Amino acid sequence: MHIGLIGGIGPAATEHYYRGLIKRHASLDTILDLTIVHADVRELTQNLASRDARKQADIFARLVQRLAAGGARAAAVTSMAGHFCIGELKAISPLPILDAIPEVDAAIRHRNLRTIGILGTRTVMETRLYGGISSAGIVLPEAEALEQIHKGYIEMATTGRVTDAQRRLFFSIGQHLCRVQGAEAVILGGTDLFLAFEGQDCGFPVVDCAEIHVEALCQWSVGKA
Repeated sequence: MHIGLIGGIGPAATEHYYRGLIKRHASLDTILDLTIVHADVRELTQNLASRDARKQADIFARLVQRLAAGGARAAAVTSMAGHFCIGELKAISPLPILDAIPEVDAAIRHRNLRTIGILGTRTVMETRLYGGISSAGIVLPEAEALEQIHKGYIEMATTGRVTDAQRRLFFSIGQHLCRVQGAEAVILGGTDLFLAFEGQDCGFPVVDCAEIHVEALCQWSVGKA
């Protein structure tokens, strides 16, 4: 079944979704039917900072209209930060929106995790993934560490590249969440975190929102075909 992706926020995250979908469909010997439209990461960052969910939802809804015109039967946002307006988008979208957050909550429940940490943008962390996690308690990076994670993440997402200093920051704060604050695993609450974590030994278990979302999109596509 034809899926539409709202991408470009940032570009590395969109490519990560694309490659993940290609790999999964190839392993299932099924054909990927996909259209991608481009959203502006700077626009999203501004609306996220001002908590203007309605404005961003309107922008996304216009992009979903283009996906629908191209034949897509459902759409997804390739950014956990972009999910800050997911409720508002669902209310006005011309297509069903395949939401990552319930899938992440279900994965946490399946793993029987009771306490988890979270890394991502300030909004993702402070809202505990937009209030969508009901299956476990959430601990956050403390004070200055939360701001450091937010700044490092935004810089990484905007450039599409991770520095050694950024990777060390994400790993050290994730380790603190587990070893000191009692988290059993850490939610990678930003799609672009794959740049820092993919192929690396970070020293703690992770719950990767992007991987969970991509798997759910593939299963929807195959199941609806």
